[in-house]
Amino acid sequence: MRTERDSIGTLEVPEEAYYGVQSLRAKQNFPITGQRLHPQMIRALAEIKKAAALCNRDAGRLAPDKAGAIVAACDEVLAGRLQDEFIVDPIQGGAGTSANMNANEVLANRASELLGGRRGEYVLVHPNDHVNMGQSTNDVFPSAGKIAAIRLLRGALPVWQQMTGVLRDKAQEFDDVLKMGRTQLQDAVPIRLGQTFAAWAAVTARDEKRLAAAEQELLAVNLGGTAVGTALNADPQYLATIVPKTAEITGLPLTQTADLMDGTQNLDGFVAVSGLLKTCAMDLIKISNDLRLLSMGPRAGISEINLPAMQNGSSIMPGKVNPVIPEVVAQAAFRVIGNDTTILMAAQGGQLELNAFEPVLLYSLFESIEVLQNAVQSFIRNCLTGITANRANCRHMVERSAGVAAALCPVIGYVRSAELAKRALKEDTTVRELALKEKILPAGKLAEVLDPLKMTSRPRLHRGGRGSAAAF
Repeated sequence: MRTERDSIGTLEVPEEAYYGVQSLRAKQNFPITGQRLHPQMIRALAEIKKAAALCNRDAGRLAPDKAGAIVAACDEVLAGRLQDEFIVDPIQGGAGTSANMNANEVLANRASELLGGRRGEYVLVHPNDHVNMGQSTNDVFPSAGKIAAIRLLRGALPVWQQMTGVLRDKAQEFDDVLKMGRTQLQDAVPIRLGQTFAAWAAVTARDEKRLAAAEQELLAVNLGGTAVGTALNADPQYLATIVPKTAEITGLPLTQTADLMDGTQNLDGFVAVSGLLKTCAMDLIKISNDLRLLSMGPRAGISEINLPAMQNGSSIMPGKVNPVIPEVVAQAAFRVIGNDTTILMAAQGGQLELNAFEPVLLYSLFESIEVLQNAVQSFIRNCLTGITANRANCRHMVERSAGVAAALCPVIGYVRSAELAKRALKEDTTVRELALKEKILPAGKLAEVLDPLKMTSRPRLHRGGRGSAAAF
C-alpha cells in the first residue's frame, strides 16, 4: 500500500493502482449502483484531457514533456487500457468531481510513470495542476456526458432503421391479407394486414428522424467555462482553442456554447433528448401491445398473426407459449419513461450557478439509449422477422363481422346499414348473406360495394402492387 493525502486526510491506496486517494474515497462513499463509469464516458474524459494538454502546451502553460506524457497516457486509455482503474460509481455526490478526479489521477500517475516517476508521488505530473489545468469538473463532466450520449445515439440509430425496414418488408408481404380493423377494441371496417405493418413502419421512421436530430441538442459544450462559466484560471488561448481541439480529437462537430454560464447551469438539452427517447419508447409500447393483441389465443383469441415461439410460457400449463419479446420490449420502454422522470427531476434540481445532479442524469440517459437499442435488436431478431399471418382466420373474421356494413352507408344510408348490421349479429349470419336474402341491392352491385380491395384501398400506405385479396 502507499499513503496518499487530500484535503480530508490520508488514505492507504494499493501500491499498484493508477487511481489515487480521491478516487478511492469516492468508491468508499458512493456504493450506489455497483457499476463503474460508462466506457463511452471514460473515452470522452480521456479525449477532453488530451485536448486540454495540447491546448495548454500551445498556450505556453504546460511544459511539452508533461503535455506529451499526458497525451500518451490519454492515448492508452483510448486504446482500451487502464479501464479497470476507473473505479468510481456513476451515481455520485459532488456534481461529477469524483469522476473527473478519477480521470485526473489515473492519467497523472501513468504520465508520471512514463516520465520516470512513481505512482502516487505526483511530482512530475499532478492531477490538478497539470492534468486538470484550465478545467473544472463543471465544464469537463457535462461536456464528456454530451460526447458520450452523441455516440450512443449514433450507435442506436441504425438499429431503428433496420426495424423500419423489417416492418416495411412485412407490410409488403401481408399486403394481400384481408383482416378486420378495430376501433376501441370493437369491429370497425376491413383493412389489409399490410396496412397495419405499414402504419407501424411510418411511426418508427419518424422515430428515426427524432434520434438523428437529438444530437443537435448536445453539440454545444461549455468547455473553457471552468467553475461557473467565467473561465477562471483558463488561459485566453486555451479558452479559444479547447472546443475546436476537442472536436478534432472526437471527430464530432462540437461548438462552444454562446453563454458559458448558461452552459454550466442549465441541462435542458439533456431533457430534450430524453423526451425524444420517451416518445420512441411510447411508440414501441404501442406496437408491442398491438402484436400481443393480434396474436392472442391461439384458439380462443384474435389470432390473426403468429409470433415466433421463443420459450415455454408456463410452469403449470403445458404447451403454453407467451409473447415474451413484445413483453420485454414494453418493459424496456417503461424503464426509459421512468428514466425520463429522473432526468427531468435532476435537471430542475440545479441551484444558482451549478447543477449537482448531473451524475444520475447521465447514468439514466445512457441507460435509456442502450436499453432501447438492445430491446429493438431483440425485437427484430426474435419477433418481427418471424411473424406470419393466420390468413384463414383473418378472412373468417372479416366474413363474420358486421363492420362491412359501413361500406353500404353511401348507397343505402346509415339507418338501413345499421339495421343490417344489427340483424346480422342477432341472426348469426353475415351482412352479405342478409343483404342478398333481403335483396337490398342487385347481386352485382352488392359485390361491387363490398369488394374488399375497394374498401381497403385508401389511403395506400406504400408503393407497389395493391395485392390480390379476393372478394369474401
